[in-house]
Amino acid sequence: MSDPMRPRASLRTAVVWEVLQDALDRRAKATGRESLDVLDTGGGSGNFAVPVARLGHRVTVVDPSPNALFALERRAAEAGVADRVEGVQGDAHGLFDVAERGGYDVVLCHGVLEYVDDPAEGVRNAVAALRAEGVLSLLAAGLGGAVLARALAGHFKEARQALDDPNGRWGTGDPVPRRFTAEQLTGLVEAAGLRVGAVHGVRVFADLVPGVLVDTEPGALEALLKLEEAAAELPAFHSVATQLHVLGETGGTGATGGAGETDGAAEA
Repeated sequence: MSDPMRPRASLRTAVVWEVLQDALDRRAKATGRESLDVLDTGGGSGNFAVPVARLGHRVTVVDPSPNALFALERRAAEAGVADRVEGVQGDAHGLFDVAERGGYDVVLCHGVLEYVDDPAEGVRNAVAALRAEGVLSLLAAGLGGAVLARALAGHFKEARQALDDPNGRWGTGDPVPRRFTAEQLTGLVEAAGLRVGAVHGVRVFADLVPGVLVDTEPGALEALLKLEEAAAELPAFHSVATQLHVLGETGGTGATGGAGETDGAAEA
C-alpha cells in the first residue's frame, strides 16, 4: 500500500519508499510478526518514520535536533500514529546511548553519512543496532549528481572541484560536507558485515527538470515518477543520481524485490 498522496515532493522519496516498503513486508513475513521494530537514525521530522508507522510498525527516531523531534511528535499525532513513534535526541556517533544494540529488525540511515566525522563508524553502528537477521536502508548524497548539476548550471570550475575533491565538495559554499559513489557506499555496507541486496539511483532526473514543466504539463509528474523508477536500478544511472540508496541485508533475510516492485511514493 503506497501513500495515496503523490505531490511533486514525492519525487524525492518514491523509489526509496517502495524499496523500503517491500523490505519491511518481507521482514515481517520472515519473522511472523505484523509489527517490526524500526530504528530511524537522523530521521528528523518523520518523512519516513511516520509512513512506516502507518504500516503498523514501531519506529524509534534518533535525531540531534530538538526542533525536528518536536515536528516529528506533531506529525505523528496528526497521522494518528503517536503511539508507534518515539523520538529521542542523539546522533550516530553516540547511537547506543539512546538506542538498543541489536534491538531492531530494520534500521534507516538516511542523510546521515554526509554529516558524520567517520562514515564507516556510522554504518558499523547502524549495523550493530540490527538483530541477527535484519535490513539496513542507507541513503546518501551522490557525487555524480552534484558534478552534473554544477556543470549544467554553467559552473564548470565547481563541477571539476567536486569531481577532484576527496569529499565531493564543489567549494566552500557547498552545504553538503561529503558525497559518495555507489562503490563507496556498497563498500561501507560490506565492510560492516552485510551483503548488498540492492542499489538504486534516486532523483536521477528530478533535480534537472524545470519545476514549471512538471507543475504545468498534464501528466508530467506521473511520467517523471515512472521514468525515475525505471532508471533507478540501472547501474548506468547510478553515477549521475543526486542520491544513492543501498539496501544491506544479513545473510538470512532473503533476496530483494525487483524493479517492477518500485512504483509508488512515500509521504513527503
